[in-house]
Amino acid sequence: MYTQLDIETHFDGKLKIAYLNQPDTMNALTKPSLSDLKDFIKECSDDEAVRCVAISGRGRAFCSGQNLDDAFVQGNEHHDNDIIRKIVVDYYNPLVTEITRCKKPVVALVNGPAVGAGAMLALICDFVLAVDKSYFAQAFSNIGLIPDTGGTYFLPKLLGRQLANYLAFTGKRLSAEEAKSYGLVAEVFNEEEFAPKSIEILEKMANMPTAAIKLTKKAFAQSYNNTLREQLELEGDLQQEAAETEDFKEGVQAFLQKRKPNYKGK
Repeated sequence: MYTQLDIETHFDGKLKIAYLNQPDTMNALTKPSLSDLKDFIKECSDDEAVRCVAISGRGRAFCSGQNLDDAFVQGNEHHDNDIIRKIVVDYYNPLVTEITRCKKPVVALVNGPAVGAGAMLALICDFVLAVDKSYFAQAFSNIGLIPDTGGTYFLPKLLGRQLANYLAFTGKRLSAEEAKSYGLVAEVFNEEEFAPKSIEILEKMANMPTAAIKLTKKAFAQSYNNTLREQLELEGDLQQEAAETEDFKEGVQAFLQKRKPNYKGK
């Protein structure tokens, strides 16, 4: 089904991991891989059996950014003047939208370098788990471009104006540990621990009350534009919605009965 992705399914279908699978180009993004990834995220969002989603890369890199051959050779047979805008609008923006509105937690497993659009692909996920040898670089300025893949929206919010400007203007590499110190990465593991520790976290996420996580994502997203009063009102509405889920009822019963809850994500 997917020509550019390698899909793994774990925990009876509750976890799905999509691996960018073009290791010879360090998983550089192409129009087919962007379309495949967008479709994968949407399918996982709509599939009630899936409770957690992850994105990683095969080989030694997470993602090296846009494949320039794909953009300027294969994609521009007619020498369109606005080919870059078309790629951003038709391929990157829909992927960013699907990841940010996915009903399930979306986790980036950064197994190696994450550069340009590849760095932003990781950072727009709900959180990032990284191997210690990986690094992140906003390399757009190195070829005369601006951050895309949601970069101009998320970087100032994640880092503040000063640091966002510095990283975007200079293209400076951040090691995994530096990225963690700036709040861009949740956990960093050494190479031997990366796979087992990441799967342990993903298994926990796949067994969490997914309905509440979906509502938490919604609340966090709206907080960017809401006043405090609007956000407090939204919390009331969404908390009531969470309290009406099967997961909440199961959580209360498990607490009262002193047992481990069995959440269904409903």
